[in-house]
Amino acid sequence: MYRLVLVDDEVSSRNALCNYFPWNQIGFEVVSQFTDGCLALDYIRKNPVDVIFCDIIMPNMDGLLLAKKIYQEKIGCKIIFLSAYKKFDYAREALNYGVRDYLVKPAKYKDLMEVFQRLRMELDEEKRMAFNRLPPDMEAMGQSVCDKTIHAVNEYLSRNYKNATLENTANYIKMNPSYLSQYYYLKTGVHFSDNLLKIRMERAAVLLDNYRYKIKEVSEMVGYMNAKNFTKAFKKYYGKLPRDYRQNI
Repeated sequence: MYRLVLVDDEVSSRNALCNYFPWNQIGFEVVSQFTDGCLALDYIRKNPVDVIFCDIIMPNMDGLLLAKKIYQEKIGCKIIFLSAYKKFDYAREALNYGVRDYLVKPAKYKDLMEVFQRLRMELDEEKRMAFNRLPPDMEAMGQSVCDKTIHAVNEYLSRNYKNATLENTANYIKMNPSYLSQYYYLKTGVHFSDNLLKIRMERAAVLLDNYRYKIKEVSEMVGYMNAKNFTKAFKKYYGKLPRDYRQNI
């Protein structure tokens, strides 16, 4: 699944796109939603994202400025604009920042499907080409640079899962965060954030086996300062609340 972020200050429009379009069927997962570009940019800097589906006119930071920031910071994600405005100047400026397509509200189902199926093909082709650039004798190379980098990331996460972020991990191995996110997924088939979540949840499960730790303490020990966020993440991962998991151990 390619990770998609929706950015639109119109709640009804955002909810309709999120809930009524078959994203999963065409290879996309809506991982987050935001009302303005500032919030979206902060998320994108910290988490792997493949596609931004974004309105143009929004408070705080509009879609064009968001696209410009993403372009300037060389964050490797595709951008599709959705706007009620048909102004050519918007479309022309969007092209300067590498925006892939421009849809006018209200977007028709057929147009949405065509744009995102085409984008899916583009993303698949980029992934295929990246794999084809790998040395053909990777197995014979033993501990290649690739292997060492992935090993270093995994080692860092296993030791620092409480405070680990994409940024500090990238800084540790001297790599651009956006590039590390793409590199890690390309080499392992797993998103960086998913692997960090896996490590944290598995460690939390071990800690819950020890009744001397309160659930709030366990949440803090695996990097969640807010126990509610930990409980939500744990239930999503294991299908049950931490207290129920503990009772069934």
